[in-house]
Amino acid sequence: MKKSTFICMATGLIGITSTTQAADYSKYFSMEAEGFKRFSVSVGALHVMPQGKAQPFRVNTSVKEGETAKVGDIKAQTVLDNIKPGSSVNPLLKATLDGLALINADVPSALSGTAEIRGLSQWDNPGTGLEADDVTTLGIMTNYFFTDNISFEMKAGIPPKVDLQGKGKIYAPFSATATPMGGALGNLELENDIFITDLEAHGPAASARAWTPAFEFQYHFGKTGVNKFRPYVGLGLMYAYFNELEINPRTEQDLIAAGHMIANIKQGQAGASLEGTPSNANPKVELEASDAFAPVATVGFTYDFNEKWFAVGSISYAHLNNETTITVTDNNFGKLIESKADIEINPILAYAGIGIRF
Repeated sequence: MKKSTFICMATGLIGITSTTQAADYSKYFSMEAEGFKRFSVSVGALHVMPQGKAQPFRVNTSVKEGETAKVGDIKAQTVLDNIKPGSSVNPLLKATLDGLALINADVPSALSGTAEIRGLSQWDNPGTGLEADDVTTLGIMTNYFFTDNISFEMKAGIPPKVDLQGKGKIYAPFSATATPMGGALGNLELENDIFITDLEAHGPAASARAWTPAFEFQYHFGKTGVNKFRPYVGLGLMYAYFNELEINPRTEQDLIAAGHMIANIKQGQAGASLEGTPSNANPKVELEASDAFAPVATVGFTYDFNEKWFAVGSISYAHLNNETTITVTDNNFGKLIESKADIEINPILAYAGIGIRF
């Protein structure tokens, strides 16, 4: 057989095959009726069950590591309460502090000197964090069927208000080397974990409205008009957006007090920060949550009552994490405190509804 003849025959076969394949594939995306309805919508109860665990808060403040600040007026008893256990103290200095504490007197700023502050620049808080509560809302599912078996689904719902439960207590790991009386009687090593807030003490630590639309490609087993019960599987992507964020008022008060603590150090009143004395600043607390994308997988079923009406049930899982940021700011000092924590939501979503095809 001549080479040119062979090439012509091969080309013809390829053309026939390509035409046949094109015809086969095109029928799956044809807008002509093929015994099934292309659109469906269902409404029902959507129950969201977060599975994630609390992740620790990471805190940064405007006080740099090793920053030197004036101590200012401070009660002698406060100094004694914050001396690092086991550290050496000049006997004369100790006797002076004991005597002043006995009469509840202050060490005046002229004698209190300065302190090199450590530990407040940044720290982690193991055992703390936020966890989302379960919530139920109205769910809406819409499907477009490319074929009797393959569809594209959009999941949505009435955005619910979600409570975020706090875990653990937050402490600031304060330490300093103080130089009272100009260092004439030596230095004082100070150390204390300063209590900031108990995230579990006052109910939900925060709340937010959650918008979580999802998009999936699904495969439906069985055949319309033959199988009333048709299981399906799906895989897609969820987008999470959070607004209307609110922080617990008691927790907010504690964070404002922490803002005053940092502002006092910046104002040269480090002693007042140990005593919880309000500063001249006006700290304000802001809560933010990052947007997030997450893969989502679904197993479910439909049960046809007739050619239009059906029941649907499904279980979905989304690997969803986002980041929450709490900031304490002041108009004059700017950002005093910034605290971040990852929130592992990782929800299981159970849905049961009634739908119609058209």
